[in-house]
Amino acid sequence: MEETSATGLSGTSGDYKGRIGNIIRDARKHRGLTQAQLADLLSTSQSAINRIEKGHQNLSLEMLARIGAALDSEIVALGAGPTHLRVTGPTTLSGSIDVKTSKNAGVALLCASLLNRGRTTLRKVARIEEVNRLLEVLASIGVQTRWVGEENDLEIIPPKELDLANIDEEAARRTRSIIMFLGPLLHRSDAFDLPYAGGCNLGTRTVEPHMYALRPFGLEVKATDGCYHAQVNRAIEPQAPIVLTERGDTVTENALMAAALRPGTTVIRNASSNYMVQDLCFYLLKLGVQVDGIGTTTLSVTGLAEIDVDVDYAPSEDPIEAMSLLAAAIVTRSEITIRRAPIEFLEIELATLGEMGFNYGRSEEYVARNGRTRLVDITTYTSDLRAPLDKIHPMPFPGLNIDNLPFFAVIAAVAEGQTLLHDWVYENRAIYLTELNKLGGQVKLLDPHRVMIEGPTHFSGTEIVCPPALRPAVVILLAMLASKGTSVLRSTYVIHRGYEDLAERLNELGANIEPFRDI
Repeated sequence: MEETSATGLSGTSGDYKGRIGNIIRDARKHRGLTQAQLADLLSTSQSAINRIEKGHQNLSLEMLARIGAALDSEIVALGAGPTHLRVTGPTTLSGSIDVKTSKNAGVALLCASLLNRGRTTLRKVARIEEVNRLLEVLASIGVQTRWVGEENDLEIIPPKELDLANIDEEAARRTRSIIMFLGPLLHRSDAFDLPYAGGCNLGTRTVEPHMYALRPFGLEVKATDGCYHAQVNRAIEPQAPIVLTERGDTVTENALMAAALRPGTTVIRNASSNYMVQDLCFYLLKLGVQVDGIGTTTLSVTGLAEIDVDVDYAPSEDPIEAMSLLAAAIVTRSEITIRRAPIEFLEIELATLGEMGFNYGRSEEYVARNGRTRLVDITTYTSDLRAPLDKIHPMPFPGLNIDNLPFFAVIAAVAEGQTLLHDWVYENRAIYLTELNKLGGQVKLLDPHRVMIEGPTHFSGTEIVCPPALRPAVVILLAMLASKGTSVLRSTYVIHRGYEDLAERLNELGANIEPFRDI
């Protein structure tokens, strides 16, 4: 990949138009937009976007601001400017840290609160940017939300009638979770529009698996002009089990929410049984909805005509954050205790690490605040790792989690031998893992889905622009912890989308990470 550091590309250090063009191109591709679609959002021509990305176009401050808004990219934001992280290493971590509650469960539960006409109180919700955007959307349609107490409890009170015509378009376009409003809203309105980020073609592709799940409930959606235009035919109800065409988490959640407000029993086959889906099921039980088969790929949901109850629910801890902390300990050769790790959703990862020579201890199991999810405390020990014999690849739960796969890139980099990672789910995410090479890694891109990693690596500090994908961005940060000297990770907004106070919490374990902004 081309260097997109704010201090210089391959080429002259003064080539600021080239640097900005590369950053805009990378952010556009991450959003899944073509040049033509970005041009439509900005009311300009595709040729102008092409010139901008090649560094052949002068840009006004106004145009930079508009591009930043369209791409949801703080890289080209104005005002106070983006936040960067300065990391001094190599680091040795020590102490204990609690895993925070699940980001993906919190997002699903915020959407699911629209099913309930009563008050929902969610305990210890992750205060991340994705949650903030959803709260802005909920407020715009009349939902009252407020943070309560010092532990990030969140109270949600819906209005008698949702004001869908007043939806905050800007906030909706800045969250990837808006599609999960389809399931609950199809019961609240016969016709509604939901803005989304991206052009027409992207929207049609994105919504199609959800339509397979929601058409049996009478929902039809057309994706045009950056909006999902939804129509509901109340005469149509599921006549047979709903078979999902992909075992996706958000698709399963949409089907669950649609079934929750349908009296009678709906069977969902090929359902995801991942951690956030289970949390949603446990919440639905609190609402009075009967859900059988939780943790399996066949869910049977007996819904209600109306839900109006005051409920209190505590989402479980985040297995992806737990894996992030495990990776931090492994690459820095540190002994720490990671408390409240949801072991059911980490067992394959730990078995794979065990095959690589990772030594750790674990406590007896205990139960999360939701009364169901099994937790343990994991203590890491300094380990000499070797590459696994087989490739590492994700699978739907109970397999290795797709969001945990990138962490094995930085772990493999400190292991002896060659490790093959196969990310068959995402088209281009593997490419971002080659950014480890700038820190001294040996990561070879075989194709858009596979990388070969040669270890062990002696990481060395440098400056890198944050990849626009959440998990690879954190992978780079973790490698910087193990790097000799000073590193700078620029424009870290994407990390704040999915992690709460990650740098500060790593500092409490002994890291030396300093947030800063350009003057």
